[in-house]
Amino acid sequence: MYASTVRGLLVRGMLAGLIAGLFAFAVAYVVGEPPVRGSIAVEEAAAAKEAAPAAGHAGHGGDAAPAAAEEEELVSRPVQSTVGLATGVLVYGVALGGIASLAFSFALGRAGRFGPRATAALTAAGAFALVYLVPFLKYPATPPAVGNPDTIGQRTTLFFLMILLSVLLGVGAIILGRRLAPRLGNWNATLTAGAGFVVATALAFLVLPDNADAVKPEFPAALLWDFRVASISVQIVLWTVFAVVFGVLAQRLLAHRTDPAGTEAAVARPSSVPS
Repeated sequence: MYASTVRGLLVRGMLAGLIAGLFAFAVAYVVGEPPVRGSIAVEEAAAAKEAAPAAGHAGHGGDAAPAAAEEEELVSRPVQSTVGLATGVLVYGVALGGIASLAFSFALGRAGRFGPRATAALTAAGAFALVYLVPFLKYPATPPAVGNPDTIGQRTTLFFLMILLSVLLGVGAIILGRRLAPRLGNWNATLTAGAGFVVATALAFLVLPDNADAVKPEFPAALLWDFRVASISVQIVLWTVFAVVFGVLAQRLLAHRTDPAGTEAAVARPSSVPS
């Protein structure tokens, strides 16, 4: 019974992630693509400005050949902004939807007397904060055309390390709050655990190195702001739609798995189900 319920929640979580990914793709295309195109235009203008003196020297003396041939794109920008973007966002949504559904299965019945919809909302809010918002505060998103390509590996490693630390600190805060609840009460235990999470996160921010390839001062601030607002908007839409859709799907699934008295089956505690 327990295994089949978790399996059903996993499938519904991936479906909800797919639906959420469709909405997130729409926001990413409408809101996120303009600042990406703008940043690429800024990069191309800067590259053309740097190449102009070299082209002038090459042309002096009758040499009409360009100083450097333009690199051929493996994937064109129209494909990147449509098929490529959709594929990335949908795969991302399905994967995170499956992981979030497993977290929901564990949290249901353990996070308080919340129903499936409320638990789905809390799970989505926690995932958004731990997986995206906290790492974003340390390493904000930058347009793909900004920065030195040679540092992409380092930046990616630092960002995923911050995600790992954020999730571990979040789990630790939840465990701490549960252990303090019998002595301090739920409210005081929650405040204490939350304060501990903030302090530990601040220490992690201080210990981890800053982005060694920061945005150049001459890059338009308004364009950078638009890109980061679009990045946050995509994540908010993704997790909001997931919370709503998965909450409804989980509610319907669990409604069919109740005991004769009408009490909802505890997904996270199979031992409580009568044998």
